[in-house]
Amino acid sequence: MTRAQLDKQPDEVAAMFDRTARRYDLVNDVISLGQVRLWRKAVAAAVDAGPGELVLDLGAGTGTSTDAFTTLGARAIASDFSFGMLSTGVRRHGGNALSGPGVPFIAGDAMRLPFADDVFDAVTISVALRNVHDTGQALREMLRVTKPGGRLVILEFSHVTFGAFDLVYREYLMRLLPKVAKVFGSNDDSYEYLAESIRDWPDQPTLARTIQDAGWQRVAWRNLTMGIVAMHRGFKPA
Repeated sequence: MTRAQLDKQPDEVAAMFDRTARRYDLVNDVISLGQVRLWRKAVAAAVDAGPGELVLDLGAGTGTSTDAFTTLGARAIASDFSFGMLSTGVRRHGGNALSGPGVPFIAGDAMRLPFADDVFDAVTISVALRNVHDTGQALREMLRVTKPGGRLVILEFSHVTFGAFDLVYREYLMRLLPKVAKVFGSNDDSYEYLAESIRDWPDQPTLARTIQDAGWQRVAWRNLTMGIVAMHRGFKPA
C-alpha cells in the first residue's frame, strides 16, 4: 500500500505531518527551489483581504502563509488538523495561540470546521486540500463558514501544462523529492506521501467542477510555474 492510499484518514495524515513539522517550512523552500514564496504572494494577492475583513487560512501548518493576509489591515485565523504544525507555529509567533496582537491558531478538521455559518470574508487553503478525506465535504464546509458574496482561494499542486517538462517533473517528484527531504532531516515518509498524493490529484478542470458542485460560483483558475501548482478561485452566492 502506498502512503497516498491511506484513505486519507485524518489521524494518519495528521500524525505524518506532526513528525515533519519542525523542518517543514525549510524543506518546502528547498524542494520548490524557492517557488513556494512566490506562490504565497500570489495567493495573498488573490485573497486581497482589506481592513476589517476576516480570513480563514486552512491547512495553515506553522502559519507561515497566514501573516501575508494581514498586511492590509485584515485579521486572519490559522487552522490545521496537525497539532505538531500548530505547536511549531505558535512558538514561532511568540507562544500565544489564541490572544494577543498576532494570528490565532485553532485546531480544526476541514470536514467539520469549528466555526459558525457566514463568518469569514475569505477562506483559503494552500497545498492541503488533497490531504482531506472528502474533498467535496471540505468545500461545502468552507462555503458554510463564508459570508454571502465571500471568496474562496485554493492553491494546490496540479498537472504540468508543458508536455516536455512533465516527464522531468514526475521523475523529480517520485524519485528525488523524498531523498532531498531526507538530506535536510525531514521525515522522508511524509514526502513520499506528498509525491504520491500530487501524482494522484485531479487536473485543473476536474477540480474546478468539484468546486462548482460544492456550491461555489464564478469558479476559475490560473496556473503557476507551468501548472506545477494551480490557483482556483470561487465566490459564495450572494
